[in-house]
Amino acid sequence: MKLRIQGNSLRLRLTQKEVALVRNHGLVESHIEFAPGHSLAYLIEGLPNADAMSATLTIPMHEMTDWAESDRVGMEARSQSGVQLLLEKDFKCLHRSVEQEPDAYPHPLMS
Repeated sequence: MKLRIQGNSLRLRLTQKEVALVRNHGLVESHIEFAPGHSLAYLIEGLPNADAMSATLTIPMHEMTDWAESDRVGMEARSQSGVQLLLEKDFKCLHRSVEQEPDAYPHPLMS
C-alpha cells in the first residue's frame, strides 16, 4: 500500500492483492518502521455499519465491495477538518518495467 501525504490531502494506493484482501477480509494494513520500536501503522477497514468514508478510512462494506469489483479507480471524501481522503487502485507506472510492479493494476494508457 502506498501512502502519500501532500498539503491537506491523504492518498492511499492499493495493489490488486491489497484490494482483494480488504474486499474478502475487510482489512488491509501496512506500516513503516522509523527506528526499532517506533513505527507508523496505517490500515483500511471495511465496516458494514459505516455511514461514509472518514479520516480513519472506515468504508461501508457495500461500497468497498462495489469499488473492488468494478473498474472504478478510486473513492474520495473530505474529513470534517477539510482533509481530502483518496483511496485508489495502484496502476503500473508508465516509466517502469512491469517486473517492478507485478501486482499493480494495468495502466489504462498502456492498452
